[in-house]
Amino acid sequence: MEVENASVMWQGVMLGAIVFWILCSSYLNFTQKLRSFLQPWVNHHVETGTHVILQIQSYQHRFLDAFFSGLSCVVSVPFYTAFLPLLFWSGHGQLARQMTLLMAFCDYIGNCIKDLVSAPRPPSPPVRRVTATKDEEDNALEYGLPSSHTLNTVCLSGYLLHYVLTHTQNQGPYVSYLGVSLACLFVVLIGLGRIYLGMHSLIDILAGLVFGLGILAFWLAVDKQIDSFVISGLNVTSFWGALSFLLLFAYPTPELPTPSFEYHTAFDGVALGIVAGVQQTYQQFHHDGVPRLFSHDLTIPVFVGRMILGIPTILLVKFCSKALAKWIIPVVANTLGIPIKSSSYVKSDKIKQGGCLQKLLPKHEVFDVDTGIRFVQYAGLAWSVVDLVPSLFTYTNL
Repeated sequence: MEVENASVMWQGVMLGAIVFWILCSSYLNFTQKLRSFLQPWVNHHVETGTHVILQIQSYQHRFLDAFFSGLSCVVSVPFYTAFLPLLFWSGHGQLARQMTLLMAFCDYIGNCIKDLVSAPRPPSPPVRRVTATKDEEDNALEYGLPSSHTLNTVCLSGYLLHYVLTHTQNQGPYVSYLGVSLACLFVVLIGLGRIYLGMHSLIDILAGLVFGLGILAFWLAVDKQIDSFVISGLNVTSFWGALSFLLLFAYPTPELPTPSFEYHTAFDGVALGIVAGVQQTYQQFHHDGVPRLFSHDLTIPVFVGRMILGIPTILLVKFCSKALAKWIIPVVANTLGIPIKSSSYVKSDKIKQGGCLQKLLPKHEVFDVDTGIRFVQYAGLAWSVVDLVPSLFTYTNL
């Protein structure tokens, strides 16, 4: 009973602290004050670091363009979004849970800092900016510091290395040394590539490295407690839903609109969907005794069958979740009189302004309905990865 009361208490304290932060930062204009302090310093280093980028780009070659562009794709958010479902379906539930939640945490912290500081990317020209994919074109619209690719690579490669070393038997010091060396080399190549492609200044890379190491150290200290809470805690889904909702409002407003908040919203929804699904189905599909890839019960042909069934299913759920959210959220907002807007998802003729709640909100305060639609869309997708699709695997003997 005491444990339950303590759990409920710390959940309330955490949510209350976030609400307090939202109110204080809004009233004290904390974002603008901190930006006015940090932005000139970062801008100075971006400008003075241009010669470093030009010197690195003096070795321009088509092979290097392709190599660093491909390397950037491997550590991009879309790649991890596609890779993590396969990790769940291969039987590595604990690693998949931790990687997903860590990715969401990295994405939130990194994008918060980007939009808080609102520091520019390297000036182009004179810097040559290589955007080989649509994802890179979107990334170029974000602010620069810190480098998300560097931050994510430090955290995820570091945690993956930690997981492998702690779950592998008969390992020697040479194995650990080789793993650390490969991880460090990978981080260096990612950072160098971001500079070579003209996407980041040296100060962005260093910031990504520092924040990445800090986040990784924090996560390694709390990962077991977080995993224990997700699989067996009290009020898990309701708490995580409230946390996800509040984090949307705790996000700093950038100097100019960027895609960073959209990326956070998507992964915020992914984290909620994963947590809600795992908490409900842990004993059925995600416990430590489930078959793993390359074992007798989960061969490569069976895993290929899982991908053939699972990938179209989660894409269908994503489409249906988006369509359902596009219909429900505007109806609820219009019914409650909440003023809303939509830049892409909802037609203007379906949006009504004015209502009883508008009088209670600050003047000109309008909520972007696209945020809620995107959140529900990705929450539905993530839920299907850990709940619906494993159920289909059971029914089809996969």
